[in-house]
This record gives sequence, structure tokens and C-alpha cells, in this order.
Amino acid sequence: MDILLCNYEYPPLGGGGGVFCAQIAGELAQRHRVTVLTSAVGGQEQRDIENGVEVIRVPTGERRDRAAATFPAMFRYVLNATLAGQRLVREREFDIINSYFAIPTGPVGHRLARRSSTPHVLTILGGDIYDPSKALSPHRHWVLRSIVRRLLRSSTTVVAESKDIANNMSRYFTPELGCELIPLGIERPPPARSPAMELGLPPEAVTMVTVGRLVERKAVDQLIDIAQGLADNVYLLILGDGPLRAVLEEHAAKGSAPSRVRFLGHVSDEDKFAILHQSDVFVSTSQHEGFGLVFLEAMACGLPVISYDRGGQIDFLTDDETGFVVTLNDSKTFSKRCQTVLTDKTRAEEMGKNATRVAEEHYIETCAQRYEDLFKGLVANQT
Repeated sequence: MDILLCNYEYPPLGGGGGVFCAQIAGELAQRHRVTVLTSAVGGQEQRDIENGVEVIRVPTGERRDRAAATFPAMFRYVLNATLAGQRLVREREFDIINSYFAIPTGPVGHRLARRSSTPHVLTILGGDIYDPSKALSPHRHWVLRSIVRRLLRSSTTVVAESKDIANNMSRYFTPELGCELIPLGIERPPPARSPAMELGLPPEAVTMVTVGRLVERKAVDQLIDIAQGLADNVYLLILGDGPLRAVLEEHAAKGSAPSRVRFLGHVSDEDKFAILHQSDVFVSTSQHEGFGLVFLEAMACGLPVISYDRGGQIDFLTDDETGFVVTLNDSKTFSKRCQTVLTDKTRAEEMGKNATRVAEEHYIETCAQRYEDLFKGLVANQT
């Protein structure tokens, strides 16, 4: 098949949705011709072959924050990707167009699919239709809600990455419309090793680790407060960057134990997995997750997970088996669950083993095969 993937974010830009798209593209490229239409890192259009995938990057303006796109950058992506995509579909006959994120990518894939009479698969990843931390979340804003509803209805097939996303789609947009459910996948983590960076932790330290963008939805300030309220040997490692980093660093500095909160910023995948392997528990106070790839990455490294009960991660997390699932914003219970995992080593080890078994079911090759089967079925129906 000749497959066109559209995603406004793609490594090194963006977060989990872009990483997942790149992993799917790489898996599919082993058997098919795959092209990705995404945003440029710099100011000029770029074409490269990455991991067997043709990557076309269109200009969207210089991004100061690689983890988060501005509204002007998203708007420019829609315009420039549509123009570049129209040239592509004139030159080549694609079998499938697959767009990631209803907003802002959906309109690009929709336009190109209509122009070329190609099946359009729209993959929704959570925050593109429902983000309770944003005033302009599509589920709240009538203009965006109307756009998303039209995109969902006009797509050949909609893929949701979790039951939570599918439920939000039905609740806020298209109760009459069904969708395919294909969970996200992760690559197998590399073997444990020491991170390249020096963490400077004392020998008696036990570590809670979190990974993600430092944005309001992640509620990292709660994690900081929880960690500082635990025993003196408990350290919180925060991997990731974002617009709230300075605010969160100030929040930690004003707390009772600022030295036990470490902001490590953006790290390489190698260092991320090295740190996960060496940590004791993965924690997240995110207010909502579309799916939660980093949860699975931590589980694949043998970590129990403690999180709130809102988001796609509840599809694969089981309370008191893979860790603990806590009622949203019940920080007191969250703190108690952290204390349990960090002090009861036998229980934590059993949870970690359960988590690893669950992660085995979510590796990227399984996910890519499900997408491939879906694409083949749609192509067969076209002929």
C-alpha cells in the first residue's frame, strides 16, 4: 500500500502522539510505502527519509517550545500542509490517508482525501477533542465542536485510542457514530543501564518518577506537594519540559523539601528508560490522559503505576494489581498509596511484575498490525 500519514507533530516536535505516529510509520514502512506530512522544525520545507519513512515537513514558523505548538503554528500547518498535500496527491495515488488529531490535522487529511477520493482514517488521541484543562477545548467551544463533529462524520473510519476517548466522542460529538478501538503501542525498552546524566541521589534514596509536558493538565504541582510530604529519603524526578517549568520550579523551591524534587528537563530516550529502570514507582496526577504512552513505558520497565482515575490509562491499569488508581484529585489517598509502594518492597515488586505482563500486550508491532489490517480492509472495499 501507499500510505499518507498526516500529523502536525512528529519527532522532535510534540509529545506522545507524534512519537506514536513515528513508531507506527516505521513499522508500516517495513512492508509498505509510507509518507508523513508534518511541521518543519525550522522555517523551510524539508524532505528526508527517516527510518524508511519519507518525511515532508512544511513551514509553520519557528517554535520556541518544541513540546507545544501555538495556535498560529497550527493554523499555518493546516494551510501549508494542505498545499503540499495537494501537490502530493496530484503526483501519486495513495491508498489510504490517516490523520492524527482531529484538531488541527483533521482538516488537512479530510481535504486531501476528498480531492483524491481516498479513504480517510481519522485517529483521535484525546486532547484534540476533550481537554478539561483548556477553555478552548473542542468539547466546550461551539465552533470547534462543529468542526470536529463534521470531521468525524465525514471520515471513512474513526480510530479512538482508548474507551475514554471513544466515550467522549460519543458524549460530546457524535452519539450516533461508532469507531474502531486500537490502543496505542510502545517500542520494547532497551536493557537497563546507568543514565548519562548524574542524578546526584544519596544511596538511601527511593524515587518517584513522572514523564510528560509541564502543562496545566498534568498538575505536577500536586506531585511536588505529595513528594515533599513523604519521608526524607523520597525523591521526585520530573522528566520533561514545558511552559510551566519556571512556575513549578518556584513552587518546589517554596516547599518544605526543595532538594528532593529534581527537574531533569527533556532527556534522550536512552536516558529516559535508564531512569525508569532505576526508579521505584511511576506517578502521575494528570487531570486527563487520552491514552498514556508513558505509563506503558514505565510498566515495561517493571514499575508500578499510581495515577488518577481519569483518562485512557484506566483501560490497562488495575487498582492494587499494576499499582494504584486513585479518585481524581484525592491527593491524601494518592500520598498514602505512594507511601505503601515505597515501603512495602514485596508488594511493589509483585505490582511491577503485573505491570510488565500488561505492557507485553501493548507493543508497537501489535498496534501497527491492527492498523495495517484496518487499512487493507478499507482498500479492499474501494475496489
